[in-house]
Parts: sequence; structure tokens; C-alpha cells
Amino acid sequence: MQSRLFCSILCAGLTLGSAPLLSHEFWIEPEKYQVDSGEPLVARLRNGQEFNGAEQPYLDHRIARFEVMQSKAAAPYHGRMGDMPAFTGDAVGDGLAVLIHQTQPQTLTYDTWEEFQAFIDHKGFEGVRPQHEALGLPKAGFTEQYTRHAKALVAVGSGQGSDSNTGLETEILALANPYTDDLANGLPVRVLYQGAPRPQAQVEIFSRAPDGTVSVTTQLTDPQGEASIPVAPGHDYLLDAVVLRPAPKGKDYVWESLWASLTFAVPIR
Repeated sequence: MQSRLFCSILCAGLTLGSAPLLSHEFWIEPEKYQVDSGEPLVARLRNGQEFNGAEQPYLDHRIARFEVMQSKAAAPYHGRMGDMPAFTGDAVGDGLAVLIHQTQPQTLTYDTWEEFQAFIDHKGFEGVRPQHEALGLPKAGFTEQYTRHAKALVAVGSGQGSDSNTGLETEILALANPYTDDLANGLPVRVLYQGAPRPQAQVEIFSRAPDGTVSVTTQLTDPQGEASIPVAPGHDYLLDAVVLRPAPKGKDYVWESLWASLTFAVPIR
């Protein structure tokens, strides 16, 4: 048991420490996106690229918030150190369950400007370099603090219900239920930052087909912070949106990034 826990902590440190540097996503991946009432709900935490990532253990010192929300009521989840899968819930009621996971802040250092440029290019941040220079920040050896805000939608039993604003500093809100609603025109979502809609936010869309192949596209949200995500039956989805902002004065890091993710599946009806 002790050796398994040590390996879990070591692996987590190796994978999480460099994640944003390589533009890695962090998400909640349920074993099943649709479970029967009374059936355990099991989900993994993953960190990686293109909807393929290393599993992360339950480590309480890395967790700021871990909850299950149903009908706008949230219940905290407490696991055991080193648990993989990180979430196993036995008492989740009938309806749409929203799993919520927020990490504690972590930091990374960019040794070269090229590393940071690759990140801001990938996530669609324009005007960051002039802002960086205007702030008089160094072009190498500077530090960023990052925080993850992940959600997953799981249908329990009937799957009835709706996603809601969970109060995360940034999050992706589903404006329809992917398990019960008509998605012929796509799944409408809204990107939120500090509770307000975030216009012109880049949403990266990872679509995983039943054969495991993954396609990646991006969309910008409209003036209301909304986007319509094209979906296909039988596919799993990971949506990702990132906020980048200058750090408050006096910090030993110079940028803050806040990563929001949303995972769900579209059933074959």
C-alpha cells in the first residue's frame, strides 16, 4: 500500500508539474457517462493531450474543491490518499450529476520565451507579448501560477436535470442536457469567468469517436460568451478554455492561468 501511494504521488508530481508548459489539459473522465440508479459512479482525473492522458491519484493536498452537484445542491467528496480512480461515489441520486474538481494553485517556470510563446499561440492569446514587455517582465526564467477547474456531466438513471453555475472562478456551463435534449443543432455552452459570460474566448473541442480516434477543433464564444458545439451520437467530448491574466503585484510569479474543462458524452439513441 505504501509503495503504491509513493508511486501515485511521484507520478502525479512528474505529470502535473509540466502540464501547462506543454499545453496539457486536465479533465474528469468517468468510467461510464451513463450509469443506472444505485450503480457506483467511478471517475478518473487525467492530464494529457488530445483527450489521452495519464491518470492522476486522489491527493488531498492538491485539491481545493471536489464535489458532486445535483439539482444545484453540492456535496463534498472525500477520497483516500492515492486512490485511483480518484472518485468512487456509491450514493449518487437519479438525475444529471455534475462532478466538480478544482486544484490548488501550482507554478511552473518558463526557461525560454519560446516555451511561453508556444502556449499563448496554442490557446489563442493575442497581444500578450506587448503586454509582457510593457510590464517590464523578463523574457526568460519567469514563473506562471496555474489552477484547474474541471467539470464532468454524468447521467444517473433517467439523467434528467441541467448543469448550473457551480461558482468556480472559470467554468464551461452546458446550456442543454446532452443525455436528454435534442442536440441536432449542437450542444450550447457558455464560458464563465468570475460568474460573468466571457466573450471571444477560445474553446478547444476534443471529440473522441467510438473507435478511439480524436478530432480537435476550436471555436470562439460570441458576445454572450456562448458557443454551439457540434456533436455526434456515440462520441465523448472534452471542452477546454483558458484564462490568462497578469499576476497581482508583489507575487513571485508574473502570470496566472485558469483552466476550465467540461467532459460529457452523447448517447446513441
